Amino acid sequence: MADFNADLQAHLATGLTTLCHAWLITRTDGEVFAFTDHDLPLAFDGVTFRADTGLSALAVAQSTGLSVDNTEALGALSDSSLREDEIEQGRFDGAEVRGWLVNWADTAQRWLNFRGHLGELTRVDGGFRAELRGLTEGLNRPLGRVYQKPCAAVLGDGACRFNLNQPSYSQTLAVQQVTGARRFVWEGFTSFDADWFTRGRLEVIDGPAAGLWSTIKSDRIDGESRIIELWEPVRGAVTTGTQVRLVAGCDKRVETCQLKFNNFPNYQGFPDLPGEDWVLSVPSSSNTNSGGSRR
Repeated sequence: MADFNADLQAHLATGLTTLCHAWLITRTDGEVFAFTDHDLPLAFDGVTFRADTGLSALAVAQSTGLSVDNTEALGALSDSSLREDEIEQGRFDGAEVRGWLVNWADTAQRWLNFRGHLGELTRVDGGFRAELRGLTEGLNRPLGRVYQKPCAAVLGDGACRFNLNQPSYSQTLAVQQVTGARRFVWEGFTSFDADWFTRGRLEVIDGPAAGLWSTIKSDRIDGESRIIELWEPVRGAVTTGTQVRLVAGCDKRVETCQLKFNNFPNYQGFPDLPGEDWVLSVPSSSNTNSGGSRR
């Protein structure tokens, strides 16, 4: 409580208070949403907190140990605040949340009593319920490497270090034919081998679904047509003319890393890890069980 606002503490000590909550949500794409459960808008730190959204918060459970601080926020869905389609598209997943206890009569008297991220969002009867997870939530994630033959890195991430902006490994183009935001067909687009984009990504660049992506299930060539199908439909409107980016896929095998990407020094798997049959092998008079190199 060392950082508790002294003026707010004096206000609380009077026994007659004018308090409310204010919440600031910052999405991973940079969009900012500000709400308050007061009946009039509030403004501080250059942000105006909307009062007509019906947002309210349940009690915050906080601790001084490593247990997860948590609470929930309830609110109404509307085009001017949190829209149903944007929640469905996952645009609020992992958004940063900050919450203040504020004296609405003097907003300089406030206390930042929650900071964390949005967890699960559910929609109920035209409204939403958002789980708020504290900063200690990240300490519950398992860390360390898994000993397995396939590569554990994500293509292009900090462990893989492969540059996906090279012309041979990504292609930006306009959608020609699309069915259900899941099946895409291009005519004359055969410059890449079949299956080149399998297990890769289709990223939407513009339009209502800009910023969304989905994993590519299959990539095949039929005559002069390239047909790409996704594991799941893009959760937004994708129409003819929408710009998308196709990113090459990786099946995590060492051969693919060597021959397709020439990136074996950064391979994050263990291709020579012995299988169960080798580990359980018994002495043999006819075969060599020397324990030497498997290559």
